[in-house]
Amino acid sequence: MNGRNADAGTMDPMARGTGGLSRRAFFIGAGASLGALSLAGCMGGMSLTEARKVYGPVADPKFNIPAVNLDKLNPKYYRRTVDYPSKEAVGTIIIDPKNYYVYRIEGNNKATRYGANVGRDGFRWDGNVYVGRKGEWATWTPPKEMIARQPEAAKYAKGMPGGLDNPLGARTLYLYQDGVYTLYTIYATSHPDSIGKGVTSGCTGLLTQDMIDLYDKTAVGTKVIMLPS
Repeated sequence: MNGRNADAGTMDPMARGTGGLSRRAFFIGAGASLGALSLAGCMGGMSLTEARKVYGPVADPKFNIPAVNLDKLNPKYYRRTVDYPSKEAVGTIIIDPKNYYVYRIEGNNKATRYGANVGRDGFRWDGNVYVGRKGEWATWTPPKEMIARQPEAAKYAKGMPGGLDNPLGARTLYLYQDGVYTLYTIYATSHPDSIGKGVTSGCTGLLTQDMIDLYDKTAVGTKVIMLPS
């Protein structure tokens, strides 16, 4: 893996309001499965009506996930199935940071494509990793490097419980290399205006509804390829 920053997998928090740390600030500050609603077979993309269904509210067992504000999402980042010739195994995840897409290989030269946010300049990386573990409404713990940069994160040094305001969101795929956690994740974001932008410190974000779709299809051990940017 070719990384540009040893702390690239961390998210930069920023205080807002009365001094609390907002979910949006963690990722942007510095710089129920959808099964039947999945449009994986819709080669022409989805209409706004369809998008409102796919990106509508989700009654998750732990927290009710709100609908995506589609006014803040470029339609080119709607989930869809695309032509994508590849020799990689079905299920392989390919991140294209240059074009802000994540692909899941489906076989027969097809892939499910999701819009994504990626690392901002100076925090991008490339190489092969794999999903070492998965988490639903995971606890987020800022690394010591982040706390050194932004002391306001210190109050979460022992972990921030999962929830709608947690930076990792509803679902998280933790990326490993050679048995070691890289500090990078693929995570769920509730901020559609972050999709199509470089805003994180090396992690990759999908809209929550897309992340649930990818998470449910992804097993521990799945290969993940980060393309050069």
